[in-house]
Amino acid sequence: MCPSGLSRKIVSVKGPARRIVFAAAGLVLLAGLGLAAVIPSGRLELTVMPVRGGDPLLVLPMWPGERFTIHYYHSVENAPIWETHSLDADGRIYIEEERYLKFGAGMGKMPGVGRMVMRGPYEVIEDMHMPTGDFVLRVGSPGVDHTVVWRGTRTNLSDRVPHEAVRFSARKMSWLHWLWRRWVPDGATPEVR
Repeated sequence: MCPSGLSRKIVSVKGPARRIVFAAAGLVLLAGLGLAAVIPSGRLELTVMPVRGGDPLLVLPMWPGERFTIHYYHSVENAPIWETHSLDADGRIYIEEERYLKFGAGMGKMPGVGRMVMRGPYEVIEDMHMPTGDFVLRVGSPGVDHTVVWRGTRTNLSDRVPHEAVRFSARKMSWLHWLWRRWVPDGATPEVR
């Protein structure tokens, strides 16, 4: 007896009705998985791939607006440079900020893009928000140390693929893809501690 004094009767489905119930439940599950496979989750995935082909070097799950940085040493002056990028909700890549120790060849203010400020010894072009879209980076040799900094992790591309061209591209993740990556991270995703 239930606390209210009413008893509950357990209904059991047998025979052909049971097959219909299981088939309907299976169809609902398949429909749910189908929707999860195509409905965007609001999350993004940034991939760094060799242009020549092959496995990804980096796969970074990201939120819209989240940032990643490419840090390297200028090949002429051996001065440190940081280029900070973000992704918008559609997976478009933007450069947000450049920071460097001193003016180097190819560095400096671009008219109408961001604003120049000083942060300690560094010149910084901030508030750039300039679209780059997918882009190709020719990775420098060890010593140039093209390094991707994301959520406190550092991946040195110069140690892995010196002198190679790599493509940075981003895409939206479906709910199913996001859930799968939560359980089974890509082997190219650095472990965040």
